[in-house]
Amino acid sequence: MLERLSPVEGSKKNRKRLGRGQGCHGKTSGRGHKGQRARAGGRVSRWFEGGQTPLKLRTPKRGFNNIFKKEFDLVNTGQLDIFEDDQTLSTTELIESGLVSGRKPVKLLGNGELNKKLNIKVHSYSKTAAEKIEKAGGKIESL
Repeated sequence: MLERLSPVEGSKKNRKRLGRGQGCHGKTSGRGHKGQRARAGGRVSRWFEGGQTPLKLRTPKRGFNNIFKKEFDLVNTGQLDIFEDDQTLSTTELIESGLVSGRKPVKLLGNGELNKKLNIKVHSYSKTAAEKIEKAGGKIESL
């Protein structure tokens, strides 16, 4: 049964055999005469616009992008109430609790209230955050 199966009429087509003499697509092999597309590897990229200034370069650029800017994972003092009283916190504890991702340095900001005594070690902190932690009886230091 299976040996009698054959492809549907017209579904199989032989490939064009190029460069096999004058009578059958020889000489230029369907590439035309000279020019970039006649050469080996002669293709332009999709975004090439024929030599005119590309759209990406023609559009106006706005603003300033500081390449030296340091980006931080931000934590507010109000978020630290989930930890136990008199606990020492570093970036590893903050990562485990899910407050920061761990890909960037951590900065502590002073939004929210803190009622627990905590010892914290982070990369950077604001003045208000330091005041609130010391007011609650804890300590803060930078790494």
